[in-house]
Amino acid sequence: GLPAPHAYGVLIQAEGLSETWQELQAEADAIFAGMLMDRVQPMPGILTLLDWLDELSLPRCIATSSRLAFAEQALSIAGVRSRIDFILTAEHVKQGKPAPDIYLESASRMNVAPVQMLVLEDSSIGTRAGVSAGAHVISVPSRHTLGSDFTGAKCVLDRVDNLAIKQLLFRG
Repeated sequence: GLPAPHAYGVLIQAEGLSETWQELQAEADAIFAGMLMDRVQPMPGILTLLDWLDELSLPRCIATSSRLAFAEQALSIAGVRSRIDFILTAEHVKQGKPAPDIYLESASRMNVAPVQMLVLEDSSIGTRAGVSAGAHVISVPSRHTLGSDFTGAKCVLDRVDNLAIKQLLFRG
């Protein structure tokens, strides 16, 4: 959930690496480019969630710590890019997650108050960012973040097409 310079900085310090964060980013880009086509699939339940959002004509965005080029490519390969209004990344805001900036900017671009925004987060850092922004946060951990601290989330669910999310969306 951290922006690349910060995340790689943590890795460099923890492992005593001599590479710069930019060198590590370039290496990661090369590795992920080869993996994306074979491994990226839509998140379980995302197509149903997008159908619910379509039915209600609700705006939607991706607010990610990933770089824009990576996010665009991954969402396109997963077949959902055309169903997302816009993508915000740490590149678009002054401070990345866990600061609330990315969610405050998302709310602004969607013309809603942060308190009216539903944030679905898979990381503890992203959950903290959404909560700090004042959004209604539901954490949906991935297999990599299961067991993380999701303090502040309204609830922790197993899938984005969980009926609790549908009930929340359709009650308004």
